[in-house]
Amino acid sequence: MAGQELELVADVKAVLGEGPSWHAERELLYWVDIEGQQVHEFNPADRTDQTIPVGSLVGAVVPMDEGGLLLAARDGFYRLNPQTGEQDLIGKPEREPAGNRFNDAKCDPRGRLWAGTMSLDDQPSQGSLYCLEADGRIRPVLTGVTISNGLAWSADGGTFYYIDTPTRQVLAYDFDAEEGALSNPRTAVHFPEGEGYPDGMTIDAEGMLWVAHWGGGKVSRFHPATGERLTEIAFPAELVTSCAFGGRDLDELYITTARTGLAEDRLQKQPSAGGLFRIKPGVKGTPTIGYAGRGAKSRWGD
Repeated sequence: MAGQELELVADVKAVLGEGPSWHAERELLYWVDIEGQQVHEFNPADRTDQTIPVGSLVGAVVPMDEGGLLLAARDGFYRLNPQTGEQDLIGKPEREPAGNRFNDAKCDPRGRLWAGTMSLDDQPSQGSLYCLEADGRIRPVLTGVTISNGLAWSADGGTFYYIDTPTRQVLAYDFDAEEGALSNPRTAVHFPEGEGYPDGMTIDAEGMLWVAHWGGGKVSRFHPATGERLTEIAFPAELVTSCAFGGRDLDELYITTARTGLAEDRLQKQPSAGGLFRIKPGVKGTPTIGYAGRGAKSRWGD
């Protein structure tokens, strides 16, 4: 596959960089530092990376169709004004354990947000996958999850791909777009031992999955129908966390990394860990879908 060289576009040393999300209207790349409690705003036009403190662990950020950004924060969903930093609570799930936090999140083709949780102290099977409906209702979809992570939908909306990281698998589900329901789970991709764990994920215009290797130092492209690895991109950082397509033509792949938990001797060997990377992989991606529902009652006049 033809492409260009990997480049480090924001050497910001995020503690736990995650959740890249392209805002097509603003032509900006939003991403988060979960443990740094910040939303990052990267502008490709001038290669600047601004930070917005949010005062909480924040697992993911996506655009909202009505304006502003939607956060999957530690305990629930919040609308963020990126200009002022103001936040409004949209809602919190009921009966979610206090020792959990939200992790990765994305919107489905209908504009509903899907977001999963995980235990802060690595307890197994304590997390869930939730759906935030356009009317603000929050419903659990999957339970018994350990580290809810990457999400993607096929172009026809009929298949949902999902990662619970310790399973070393990408699962495929039949997806009922009307009801937002999952059925018929099966393994699409299996990660072999020694290559890290599957983390964040995106899907390209050809229907292939791009999956970040946490602890594996790379991103791989897989064919979900066969599980075959088609290509891989090596990184100068071992904790590769997530990826998303961006750019005006959606031909740029943005990749986040982390440095959390790495001893000083290991960090010295990978000084760009925690940075934001970019590459043109030779294939176009799919657009980031914004949240179609209304947020909390706005104080911003928009």
